Amino acid sequence: MALLERRCSERERTDDTETLSCTIEAAQTLHSYTEYIIRIQRGPDPKECWQIVKRYSDFDTLNTILQVSGVAPTLPPKRLIGKLDREFVSQRQRGLQAYLDTLLAQPCLACCENVRRFLDPTSYPDSYTELALQQVSMFFRSEPRWEVLEPLKDIGWRIRKRFFLLRPKDQPKARLLLSWAEVGPDSYLSQKDLQAALKLLPNISHPHLQPIVLAEAGEKSALLVQPFNETGALRDLLCKSRPGEPYLRSCRRKGPGLPLSQLQSFGCQILEALNFLHECGFPYGHLHSGNVLVQGKTCRLTGLENSILGLPPLYRAELASHRRLAAMEVGDVFAFGLLLFELAYGRPPDTIPVETFEPSIPPLVASVLQSILSADAVRSCLPTVPMLLDSPLFHGVPLPRSEKPHLKMTSRLKESLRGLQESTEQRLRRDNREIQQFRRLARAQSLHGSEEERRKRKTLARKMWTCFGYL
Repeated sequence: MALLERRCSERERTDDTETLSCTIEAAQTLHSYTEYIIRIQRGPDPKECWQIVKRYSDFDTLNTILQVSGVAPTLPPKRLIGKLDREFVSQRQRGLQAYLDTLLAQPCLACCENVRRFLDPTSYPDSYTELALQQVSMFFRSEPRWEVLEPLKDIGWRIRKRFFLLRPKDQPKARLLLSWAEVGPDSYLSQKDLQAALKLLPNISHPHLQPIVLAEAGEKSALLVQPFNETGALRDLLCKSRPGEPYLRSCRRKGPGLPLSQLQSFGCQILEALNFLHECGFPYGHLHSGNVLVQGKTCRLTGLENSILGLPPLYRAELASHRRLAAMEVGDVFAFGLLLFELAYGRPPDTIPVETFEPSIPPLVASVLQSILSADAVRSCLPTVPMLLDSPLFHGVPLPRSEKPHLKMTSRLKESLRGLQESTEQRLRRDNREIQQFRRLARAQSLHGSEEERRKRKTLARKMWTCFGYL
C-alpha cells in the first residue's frame, strides 16, 4: 500500500494508562537555584523506575499550563529572598511532593500529555504532531479530494493521537474529522488483518454508531476520516464546552447531571450499540463520555478503531486492578456504569469502587449503579448488556427511528478479532496478577517491619529491666 508506508519510529509501546507515582528523594542547591531529584515509578513494580531532576521553575511552567483545567493543585508560593535557606528548601520540597501526589490522584490530569512529558520525557518526546503531519501529508498525495483546514490541538485524552479538521473540495461548507494514531501496546493483528479490520469500519451501519468515511493502515499507524460532529460529545454536554476545545477544559464540571428521561434515552441507545457489537463479535472496550457523540436526541459511539489498533482504554488501570473485569464485554459494562454515574451526577466518581450513592438521584438509577460500581459487584459479577436493557431503568424506553444495523465480516477476520480480544484480555489478567503479587509483597514487608520493630522494642525493654536489676 502506498499510503502510510513510512514506518513509525521503533520506540517502545508505552502504555499511557499505567499509573505513575513520584517521590522527591533529595534537593540540591546550586549557585542561585535548587534542583529536586525525583524518582518516578511506572505501575506496581519498584524496578520500573527512573530519576528526573527538576527546578521550581519547571513546576511553575507545568502549573501554568494546567490552570485551564480549573482543578490544578496549589503550587507552593514563589520566594525571592531566602529561597536557598535550608529550612525553606525542605519546606518547599514537602510542598512540591504534595503537589505531585494531588496531581497524579486526579485521572484527568494524570493522563495529560504535559504531565506525562514532565515526568517521563524519554517516552513522550515532543514530536507526535510533526509525525502526524508527515503521515497526513502522505495521505493527501493519494486523496486530493480533501484539504486540511486546521489541526485540532489538545482534544481528547490520548497522547499518541492527533486530529485535523478537513473539508471536501467540492463541498466547501462540509466538515470532516481526520484522526491519526500509532498502534498501541495491545496491537496483536498482523498487517494484513489490521488492514482488513480497518477497511471493515466504513461498512458498519448502526443508528448508534458514528459512521466512518475512510480508514487506512500503515505498518505502525492508521488514520480515519469521519463526519465532524458540530454539537460534540456527552463530555461537552456535561461540561458545557464546545467541540474542539482542549481536553483539560473538561476537567472542570460546571453543571448537574442529565434529566432522567434524557439519561434513560441516551443510556438505552448506548446499550443497544454495545449489544450489537457484542453479538457481532466486534471488540470495543473504549466507552466513555468523550466517545459518545450527541446529535439532538440521538447519540452515537465512536472510537471503534481503538481496539483494532491495540490502544489501551481510558479505564485500563481500574480494569487491571480487579480480576473480574478482565473480559472485554465485562469491561464495557463497567465503563457503562462509570458513564451512567457521570450522566446522573454530572461528574465522574471520586473513588472506584463506589461505596455510597448520594440520594439526589432516582432509585432506579442508583440500583443500576449499585449493580455495576459497588465493591460487591466488582468482586463478584456484573450484569450483562441484555440484563441492563431488561432492567426497569431501560426496559421499554422509546428510541428514535433508524435504519437497519449492518456488520458483515469474513470468518477469517472474525477469528482474528477474537484472537485480538483474547490477547488483550490475557495482558489484563497478567497485569492483575502482577498487581496482586506486589500488593501481597508490600503487605508482607509491612508486617515484617512491624515484627522487627516489636522485637527491637522487646529487646530494648529487657535490657532496661536488666539494667535496673528487675531481671
